[in-house]
Amino acid sequence: MREARTRAGYRGGVLPLAGITVVALEQAVAAPFATRQLGDLGARVIKIERPGAGDFARSYDETVHGLSSHFVWLNRNKESVALDLKDDRDGGDRAVLGALLERADVFVQNLAPGAADRLGLAAEALRARHPRLIVCNISGYGTSGPYRSKKAYDLLVQCEAGVVSVTGSEEEPAKAGIPVADIAAGMYAYSGVLSALYERERTGQGSSFDVAMLDALGEWMGFPYFYATYGGTPPRRNGARHAAISPYGPYTAGDGAVVFIGVQNEREWAALCERVLRRPGLAADPRFARNSLRVRHDAELSELIEAALADLPAADVVASLDEAGIANARMRTMAEFAEHPQLAARGRWAEVGSPAGPLRTLLPPVEVPGREPRLDPVPAAGEHTAAVRAELGFDT
Repeated sequence: MREARTRAGYRGGVLPLAGITVVALEQAVAAPFATRQLGDLGARVIKIERPGAGDFARSYDETVHGLSSHFVWLNRNKESVALDLKDDRDGGDRAVLGALLERADVFVQNLAPGAADRLGLAAEALRARHPRLIVCNISGYGTSGPYRSKKAYDLLVQCEAGVVSVTGSEEEPAKAGIPVADIAAGMYAYSGVLSALYERERTGQGSSFDVAMLDALGEWMGFPYFYATYGGTPPRRNGARHAAISPYGPYTAGDGAVVFIGVQNEREWAALCERVLRRPGLAADPRFARNSLRVRHDAELSELIEAALADLPAADVVASLDEAGIANARMRTMAEFAEHPQLAARGRWAEVGSPAGPLRTLLPPVEVPGREPRLDPVPAAGEHTAAVRAELGFDT
């Protein structure tokens, strides 16, 4: 397993965002996810937290040796500075934030609706004082419209964007098992910052932009939106099956284990029938002659597939599918994912430091030949407050 490396210890040259300073007034998931990506690329990320409790994601759970699983996931490669932003005395914490923004390249915030404006941190005011600053505001529903002041959490945005309506079984809708609204907003904030930095290189000027969780997740809902709007009916909730492709989903083999099969085109459908199911005539059955018909008759098709697999253990089914060039997978638990042979073979695990000691973590998904990833520790709440205050010339 690769060990954590400090900012000065990278092989393969300087990271792309080295020299960029990001000030993040952030909490929960969306903004921390965006700024962690920036930190992974070498930016200095100064995370502003409330004195004492800090980011409320720190207290979501205590499963990682007493630390929150969400917080550990989202906050490596950052410095934590505890500031009371109601302290507006001369030399107080509000002045510390002001001094940080004087030196910052990027400011990211995802406070509750209106909170940044009340603190004097509206984008227009910041850019008037700091013309080269890039300001990224993340909100639930945007800065205008009837929902602009409505609080937004991941599940609630999943509901408003229609995700819950197309997820789950026919009998019961379900949320996605990971915070997809937060992740979507975080990824668009991250790419927005990168494009704004590139724009600043050409113009010399900063910029500001907004990312709404509803908009971000709505972009990811393109397929069901078009399907429902122009097809007349919404995609069916099919559990682990696909609403618009068949065969695509879980099928039980002869030993009771489940194999997931994904067929994307007619060539693959014919190969599945001939080489795996050993029923070549099935490919020309009028019920299954094209994908839309297979979707319509998916229940019948599933019975036929499972009948054909009834005498084969799952390992043999997977081997036949691989040999035929048919996409397939086995459903893994989190424990099985943690021991995935493909990740192990490619050296995709590393260690990152934390207040609870070293933790095993996945490396960032973008691999660059010759570049070691940055893996500075997850900070304790306020761990860097004194050092940053001293750096800025404030009493510690």
